Amino acid sequence: MTTDHVELAATGGECEREPDPSDSLRTFGAVVQALREHAGLSRVQFGELVRYSKHTVESVELGRRMPDASFVERAEEVLGNTGALRHSARFLTRGEAGLAAWFRQWARLERTAVSLCTYECRLVPGLLQSEGYVRTLCENEIPPLSDDALETTVQMRLERQRLLRERPNTTFDFVIEEAVLLRRLGGTQVTAEQLDLILELGLLRNVTVQVMPANSEQHACLSGPVRLLEMPDGRWRAYSEGQENGRLIAGPKEVSRIHMRYARLRSQALSPKDSMSLLMRIRGAL
Repeated sequence: MTTDHVELAATGGECEREPDPSDSLRTFGAVVQALREHAGLSRVQFGELVRYSKHTVESVELGRRMPDASFVERAEEVLGNTGALRHSARFLTRGEAGLAAWFRQWARLERTAVSLCTYECRLVPGLLQSEGYVRTLCENEIPPLSDDALETTVQMRLERQRLLRERPNTTFDFVIEEAVLLRRLGGTQVTAEQLDLILELGLLRNVTVQVMPANSEQHACLSGPVRLLEMPDGRWRAYSEGQENGRLIAGPKEVSRIHMRYARLRSQALSPKDSMSLLMRIRGAL
C-alpha cells in the first residue's frame, strides 16, 4: 500500500496511478478489456490507436489507474462509440489508501449522513480513536504493515475524525462495551490519552457516548458490532464487519431489524451522564 499518486508523462498523457484499486475502476477496466478484445485488438494495437502506452492500457484494464478524459474519449471512438465508456466513466471513484477495500463505500456515505450510530464490542470506534491508539492497532496487525501503510492508515483515521467537528448538524451516537474501555491496549499512557479523547468528544453537542456495562443481564446486540446511518433523503443503511470483510446492508427489512436492536441496546446501556461518570472512574484508576 502506498501514499503516492504518481503522474507518468507520455506523448499522449498518462493516467494517475491509484494507491489501491476501487471496485468502480476494476469494473471500468473490465469493460474496456472486453470491448477491446471484441474488436480483435491487442493491447499494443489499441494503445497505438488511443496514443497511450501498452503499460497504461494494461493498468487501466486491471483497475490500477484512473483513466483521464482523453483516454476515455479516444477509447470510446476506437471501440465503437457506444457511449458505454463515457457513461461509466462518470461513476469512477479512486481507491482510498488507508481504508480497507470493503469499508470505502461506507466511509463515503459517512461524509453526507445526517445521523450515525455505532455499537462496538471489540475496540474503540474509529471515529473516537486517539492517534496513539490507532498506531497501536496498526502495530498489532498481522501480517505487519509497512511503514508507509502504517502512516497512511493513521492519517486516514484521523482525517475521518474531522467529521465530528466539521458536521455539527450531524448526530453521532456511540455504544461501547465496558470491556473495551478497560483493556489497556498500548499501555497505560495510550489508554489514558484514549479515555481523555472520548471524554472530550463526548462533550460535543452532536456526540453521545454510552457504555454497555459488563454486569448487564440483557443485551440486544449479541450478534456483534454494527453501524447505522441515516442519509439526507431519510433512508437508512447498516454496515456489519468481520475479519477480512465488511457488508453494506441496504435491504429495508434487514436494516429495520438492526435498527430495532440498536434502539433496544441504547435503552440497556448506561445513560450518557452515567457513562461519562464511569469513563472518568476508569480514567482515574489508571
